[in-house]
Amino acid sequence: MWAGPRAYHGVRNLVEGGCCLQVAQVRSLKHCTVPTNYDNIEMPTKGKLRFVEKVPPNPNMIKLPKMHKKLFLMRGPEEIHNDLIHKQYGVVALGGGRLRHGHFEMIRLTIGRKINTDTMFALWRVDPPWQSVTKKGQGHRMGGGKGNIDHYVTPVKAGRVIVEVGGKCDFEEVEPFLKIVAHNLPFKAMAVSYKMLEERKALLKKQIDENINPYNFEYLLKNNIGNCRRWAKRIDYYHFGQYV
Repeated sequence: MWAGPRAYHGVRNLVEGGCCLQVAQVRSLKHCTVPTNYDNIEMPTKGKLRFVEKVPPNPNMIKLPKMHKKLFLMRGPEEIHNDLIHKQYGVVALGGGRLRHGHFEMIRLTIGRKINTDTMFALWRVDPPWQSVTKKGQGHRMGGGKGNIDHYVTPVKAGRVIVEVGGKCDFEEVEPFLKIVAHNLPFKAMAVSYKMLEERKALLKKQIDENINPYNFEYLLKNNIGNCRRWAKRIDYYHFGQYV
């Protein structure tokens, strides 16, 4: 590919030893990358994230129940919502935690200011706040039963996709504001593309398959090496020390 109309300076004929040579003078060559094809991308009708309510919907106007902590909802790996549906970009949790209404608003406003609705779209991959968290008023003594409902949260496990972004755009365009979202979440998270997510899963599988050391945490716990069952917790028998 020629760099431009001025790159070609002409052809000169040289005669050396009875032979006629043609020399073409070229200033420079430019190698351009082929642009990405976005013909297979289907844009939704609404590209921005929808507003999330603070309180779960209660059409029958009944008293919402108080719930226990249920820490098992935040422990362990996410086995269902751990992949990108549109195979483009998103934010993935690296650890367990809870999302409050303020975190949903932070994500919605940050992404809403940055994306171009003509070429990009975003969608939620987590449920609105549904688990109630109770709290006693300031100055109350211990006892007297469970406190009143203070707010609602959404429990998240490691590997859960929080929000997904796609459209006619590259990862370099959405990475800056996705990193801001991941940094402001109450747990460790990272901005990923579909290619990065697949490479991460392949690397984890490769480490497990090529591990030649049989003395891992699962082996030690099942064989009670060093009397480790004396201090092991019940959750260790499910995840073998990978998720605390």
